[in-house]
This record gives sequence, C-alpha cells and structure tokens, in this order.
Amino acid sequence: MPAVTVLMPAYNVAPYVGDAVRSVLAQTFDDLEVVVVDDGSRDETAGMVAALAAEDSRVRIVRQVNRGLAGARNTAMRMARGDTFALLDSDDLWEPDFLTEQLAMLDARPEVDIVTGNGWMYGGSRHGELARPCPDVRPDPDLAAILGDERAVFIMSVFRRRVYEVVGCFDETMRTNEDYDFWLRAAISGFRFARNDRPLGHYRIRTDSLSASEMQMLRGILRVYAKTRPLLQDSPRELAILERQTERFQTEWHAAEARVALESADFRTAREHLGLLHARRGGATLALARVLARWAPGMLARVYGLRRGRAPAVTAGPMLP
Repeated sequence: MPAVTVLMPAYNVAPYVGDAVRSVLAQTFDDLEVVVVDDGSRDETAGMVAALAAEDSRVRIVRQVNRGLAGARNTAMRMARGDTFALLDSDDLWEPDFLTEQLAMLDARPEVDIVTGNGWMYGGSRHGELARPCPDVRPDPDLAAILGDERAVFIMSVFRRRVYEVVGCFDETMRTNEDYDFWLRAAISGFRFARNDRPLGHYRIRTDSLSASEMQMLRGILRVYAKTRPLLQDSPRELAILERQTERFQTEWHAAEARVALESADFRTAREHLGLLHARRGGATLALARVLARWAPGMLARVYGLRRGRAPAVTAGPMLP
C-alpha cells in the first residue's frame, strides 16, 4: 500500500492536469499514489490522465458526474489507500522535494497532524510572488490564528489520515472556501498544525478559476463563519475573533457589491450597498456617493471611472426615485 495519497480533483483542466500529475510522479519521495477525480469534465481531462495512468500504475483515475471541488476531493479521500493525504489541485505544481520535506516534518513531530506549505504564484498579475511569506514569522497555526487570518493555512497541505477519519469530508454544499471550513473543523477537533514556509509549489492563477470571483469568495467565507459560530459558544476568545472577521468580510462584501453594481449601471443596488458601507465605515465620501447614486447617477459613474483610472464603463440610466 502506498504511504501517501495525493488527492487531485479535476474539472476541464486538460491544458494543465498533465503537468500537475507529472510533478507528483517526479517527487523524490515515490511511495505514493495520485487519485485524480475527473468531476464530469467536458474536455480531454480524462483522456490526458488515462494516458498517464497507462504509463505509471501510481496514477489512478475516477470519473464521476459533476459534484464540485469538495465532492471530487471527497471521492479521492474515500478511494485513498495511504496513511497520509496531500492536496494538490489539478492546475498547480510541486517542486520535486515537496513531499519529502512535508513528510520529514510529520516524522519529526508526531504531535503534528497537518503540515501546510508555501509556493509561488503562477500566472496573472502576481506571477512569481510568494503565496505566503518566507521566512514566515507567524507561529504555527492554531484555531485562533486560522480564524483571525484566513491565509494561515495554504491549500498545498499534507495531513494524516486520522484527520479525515475524525473531521469527515469536505462540505459539498460549499462551492468555495470548503478547504477553510475543513481546516477550522480540524482545529476545533484538536488537531495540531505546523508550517513549512519554504516555497515548494506553484499556485496557478486563472481568471476562470473559482478563486477568481471576489464576491463568490466573500460569500463563501461568510458562510464558513456562520457555520462555525455555533461550534465556538464555549470558546469566547475564538468567538470574538470570528465576530471581528465576520464584520470585516461583510464590509468587504458590501464594497464589492457596490463596485459591481456601479460597473453595470445598477444604481439602485449601488445605493443600497453604499448606504450599508457608510453605516459601517462612515465618512463624507461614502455619504456623497450614496446621494449621487440616487440623484445624479451619471455624475457618480464618471467620478467612479476617473477614480479607477479609466473612462466609466457604464452609462447612467434614468434618475432613480
């Protein structure tokens, strides 16, 4: 039986999945399997993986109807034979020593259950930047840290099977932030985290990926906090952190909604969210923007376009009541 199972969900990633799988097969630690779950792809994803599986028996492919990222990861975990699980998305890459280094930390620290890694951004405007600091002066993540810093745990993480056996599956009702929910449940269950800040992966940024949608991610994180709140009723310190984070992300969500509404000339919705932002932040600028959204939407569109450094992309509609 393999020591490590790499869990790889895949959906319409034919241009990327081959490189992702090959980065696993090139690991200096080779007692592994990679379970690729084709989540109802409509492109050549399954064929690409099947060809690799024909060349290397460590590659296993499972096909299923589309259930989302969480559902694909859950299928991979149920199929896993290893005592240690490692998460790698099908458009990301590992350096050859990724597993060797994470497993060395687990071996050296038997009290630790989850080792979270680091990597470089790959593609997009942040190409070549670190996903997390290195050196990272933050202490190893605990529940309070994960609540207060949603970036405390990186998606490229390795964890013992017992975490899955206790915490259970990823929440398939969530289309985003299911990994954050999983780490919080693990921390609440008492599992210990460690961090390897050496960048050993490449985290791809794609405009068509789930993480590219700001509002979707903001709604997702707020849903995670709402789900977590009842679990913290006996933990006042952690509950206070959650409430602060909820306030922060609700404010960010209203700002994002207002921006989208302005760019689509939906001044009624813009006025609503600008009002809610003003109630939270105060300030004359937000108050003025709310007034303009009601009485002079064309002027607001022009001002917004100038502040964004471009001509306004919207056309003012009729004056709203």
